[in-house]
Amino acid sequence: MDLAQWYHPYPEAGVQEAVTRYAAAYQKSKVAVQWNPDDYETKLNAALQAGPVPDVFEGQVTVDRVRQNLLVPLDDVVGPVRGDFNPSVLAAQTVDGKTYGIPQALDTQVLFYRKSFLQEAGVQPPQTLDELVDAAKKLSKDGVKGLFAGNDAGAAALAGPLLWSAGLDYVKDGKSVGFDDPRTATVFAKLHELNGSLLLGASTDWPDPLPFIDGLTAMQWTWLWNLPKIQDTVKDDFGVLAFPRLDAAGAPSVPVSGLSAMVHSKSLNPNAAKDFVKWLWLERTDFQQEFATKFGFHLPARLSVLDKVAAAADAAKLVKENGRAAGPLWTPTANTALVDALGRIARDGADPVAETKAAVEAVKAELGRLSA
Repeated sequence: MDLAQWYHPYPEAGVQEAVTRYAAAYQKSKVAVQWNPDDYETKLNAALQAGPVPDVFEGQVTVDRVRQNLLVPLDDVVGPVRGDFNPSVLAAQTVDGKTYGIPQALDTQVLFYRKSFLQEAGVQPPQTLDELVDAAKKLSKDGVKGLFAGNDAGAAALAGPLLWSAGLDYVKDGKSVGFDDPRTATVFAKLHELNGSLLLGASTDWPDPLPFIDGLTAMQWTWLWNLPKIQDTVKDDFGVLAFPRLDAAGAPSVPVSGLSAMVHSKSLNPNAAKDFVKWLWLERTDFQQEFATKFGFHLPARLSVLDKVAAAADAAKLVKENGRAAGPLWTPTANTALVDALGRIARDGADPVAETKAAVEAVKAELGRLSA
């Protein structure tokens, strides 16, 4: 029995050879791996609509794909090991109570800080949002800024962490706006308080650790996958933190994301495809660990596998205790409405109450579209 498996083009050397080797090791079916170097999402969407290929593919679980009956539910596959995933990560694979994706690997964002910079300024690693604001102000001196979270003043990168810090979320109860609450305006106003201490106009944006490595900022919010590059340059003069909580009613957080394996509903062999993804992404923990850690600093999605990665012990603790993910209901349209509002608050000092209200209404409309 033949199966077709599609991947997007990972930039790290060795990934294509590895996934081809994994497929060749499977004995129950002949699995042909297709590497798609050009505009993967467009090509994938067209293929899912057109016919039975691919049988198995990677991507994001979306409400639109579920509504169009393009995905096979995988609850029976995931069920026995459901407890071995961060609940928020599995929630991001779930629509209308059914699970459609198996996480392959995770990436997370963290707050990097230079230990020596904080020590010189007499600052402790911040555990609350007010402490972060105060630390950033004290660390902004001698040509160094306290924090870099993006050239947009942190609006895109920090929208979710700010909500979670206040005990809120993008969406709640799987159907309604999760930030229709006065605390949203309160926590968003904190980003404006940070504005004078933020590095802006950097030559690269927040996903790149160069501003932190070059000493232009004492703290930077960026991807954990930058850790090896940071470590090579600043050695042990850094630490990592979750984004701090607003107060006792909120919580620290690290956003987690990644691609998931899914089964195409138009596959000619859906049961064989389910058996394959179960074997690769649930049973072969050796392959899962290699896939996540050998070709870049990523994290295994299974918590039991994550525990085996000694080099990621601190990150594993953050993901286990503080990992949060946006679910399928959080669409690009909804995200744009929220990030644009937060940007106006952070950069321009716009009224946080009015901006939040407008974002709530925009997201309500988008959730209404999804539920129609």
